[in-house]
Amino acid sequence: MTSTAARYLYLTRHGEATPDESGLTETGRRQAELLGERLRDAPLTAVHHGPLARAEETARLIGERLDGVPVRVSDAAGDYVPYRPAREELPEETADRMLGFLDQFPEEERTGAERAAEAVARFTGPVAGGEPVHELVVTHNFLVGWIVRAALGAPAWRWMGINHANAALTVVCYAPGRPPSLLLFNDTTHLPAPLRWTGHPTPLPV
Repeated sequence: MTSTAARYLYLTRHGEATPDESGLTETGRRQAELLGERLRDAPLTAVHHGPLARAEETARLIGERLDGVPVRVSDAAGDYVPYRPAREELPEETADRMLGFLDQFPEEERTGAERAAEAVARFTGPVAGGEPVHELVVTHNFLVGWIVRAALGAPAWRWMGINHANAALTVVCYAPGRPPSLLLFNDTTHLPAPLRWTGHPTPLPV
């Protein structure tokens, strides 16, 4: 029988992006640098990031503060709608608003189910072998919500409403024989107060 070990999946949303999303703002760069400093002593074996500039720049700035950890691009870590629910799946009182929100995205971003399945297959679950694995995925709000939803066993539509601040840290542990454990969610303790909560739909300066 092949032995398996725990996977520790570190998730972060890219730093604050410029209005045209061509890269990071000064705030976003500082957020990424501080997250890299926080993770300096973590036993990370790889940093994966989505292909868009704001995720790539965030991953690069984090990687510059880690010692020899490879930084790799992954299309599965990109920005897309991971699941578009049917109306009957949603709470009656919010269905119209939720579907209207999804309709504002381009068609190519609304059809991300295949990439979402690839992300779950690639980044979640226990790993083969006897040694635990620690990996960071620098991605976007929607995929963080999708992976957290899956870890909690929530309905597929419930990725909506799981919001993540820029450069906050979430950690999920996938241990053999156990349900996934959400160890940290949306943690911003590495950021000073003025750099917290950017990217969140409603500022909550606590």
